[in-house]
Amino acid sequence: MAELNGLIMEQLAGIVAGIVLILLILLIVIIVQGAKLKKMRRKYETMMAGSGVENLETLLIDLKVQMDTIEDEQETHRASMKSLRSKLAGLKGHIGIKRYNAFGERGSDLSFSLAIVDDNQDGMVLTGIYNRDGSYVYAKPLEAGQSTYSLSPEEKEAVTLAQQAGQNGNATP
Repeated sequence: MAELNGLIMEQLAGIVAGIVLILLILLIVIIVQGAKLKKMRRKYETMMAGSGVENLETLLIDLKVQMDTIEDEQETHRASMKSLRSKLAGLKGHIGIKRYNAFGERGSDLSFSLAIVDDNQDGMVLTGIYNRDGSYVYAKPLEAGQSTYSLSPEEKEAVTLAQQAGQNGNATP
């Protein structure tokens, strides 16, 4: 035992110096980590300022809820847009009109053929024939640009004008 005490006493200065050195290194590490933590806390407080929440977890949860709500609204808007597009394609929005003199040299261009079709070329042709004794209006249905009734050349021209208006995106040529 005396030998052990003697050995420790001989090395005591080295052991104490080693422990002091380790303590100094640990103190430096603690100071560096404290500075990093202070800098990180400053950034965190800057980020959280004005958010109305006390911690980052609550903020992230609130943002996730908001994002889910926005995604749900977007899906609703997509469905509405799809519905509107299909309804819009079915609207009779393409018009072609041809005015003409139905009886040659007697009268003027008071007769007309009016074609109204949708994107599928479904619709109708209205023809108004005017003479000095009266005026007559006829309606003929159209499916895919064709009618079950025979069309006059003026009616065919009105249908062609309406189809061209649909291709050009115009309501009337």
